[in-house]
Amino acid sequence: MQISHNPLHLFIAIFLIFIVLENSANAETDGSKLFAINCAACHGDNGDGGIGIPLALPDFLTSVTDDYLFKTIRHGRPGRIMPAFQHLSDEQTHAIVKHIRSWVPKEVKIISQGATGNPEKGRDIFARNCARCHGPLGKGGAGTGINFTRLHHLPIVAPGLNNSGYLAAASDEIIRTTLLKGRRGTPMLPAAKMGLTSEDVDDVVSYIRSFEKELQSSADTATGPVKSTLFATSTDSFDETAEKIRRAISEKRLRIIRQHYLDDGLVAQGEENKKQLVIHFGNIQQINTLLTIDPRMGLFLPNRLTILEQDDGKVMVTAVNPLRFGTLFNNANLEHTSRELHKIYSAILKEVSE
Repeated sequence: MQISHNPLHLFIAIFLIFIVLENSANAETDGSKLFAINCAACHGDNGDGGIGIPLALPDFLTSVTDDYLFKTIRHGRPGRIMPAFQHLSDEQTHAIVKHIRSWVPKEVKIISQGATGNPEKGRDIFARNCARCHGPLGKGGAGTGINFTRLHHLPIVAPGLNNSGYLAAASDEIIRTTLLKGRRGTPMLPAAKMGLTSEDVDDVVSYIRSFEKELQSSADTATGPVKSTLFATSTDSFDETAEKIRRAISEKRLRIIRQHYLDDGLVAQGEENKKQLVIHFGNIQQINTLLTIDPRMGLFLPNRLTILEQDDGKVMVTAVNPLRFGTLFNNANLEHTSRELHKIYSAILKEVSE
């Protein structure tokens, strides 16, 4: 099936998503129905996982509290695919938690807090034993958790621990319990099988908790909102502008993949507005990289620029701002590639505005 890149079709799809969110906010407090509406697309109908981690694992559900699950739903995981479901009421969120609990009706066993650890020692232990899955800075494994973006024998992508949502939900006791018990059904081994002592675990817990200061510092220096679109006013005619853009794309060693009029498919063939052109471009490596980081990038791929001649004769060139992708998809792993893509768009737009 061919996926439509028509702007009207995309608008309709986004509109339908908002309808679903609105309906879920007003839904009855039936945990199974609320889970199906809000969670199943990522975590699976029965919590078996997919884009999101598997929730029905016994070792997971017996090592986290209801408060942890509630706060995870409420805060999400900034930059890690999992959004914050703030449109749900407390009652609805508790209903989802109760539904998740129904999969493993076993007692939650949280291991009590140990001694205050040494975060400096914990950093070294983390680097030797944890960083290969959770990332050298604890930001989590790359990808989204589905087979397209991870090795097939791994059921999940390691979650981000250096994450404000995780640290707000997970108490020191929960982190300690996870380290000591591990998670059967995932690559997460118990501390003893990694050769770690109880004191080592306390040090790692202290190190993970120390991420909060770093995250707070980042929040304090965060920049303001990024514009959703890029645009430039051309100094040339419509046809000259289109030719300049094609030439600029070629000079960037990118391929023009498709060209079509903006209203293609919305009007009878031959009646399209010939002064509204969309140019799709990119290369296989770039597209594959972006889809590997986040398959939802398919909404914006191949790259595209739209050329519009207005009623007053002025020619405008517009594009989606790539710097918004990371925030839009709640995926910090898009940050580097989005910046690189922004440079390409900006350089092409500069060619037609000078």
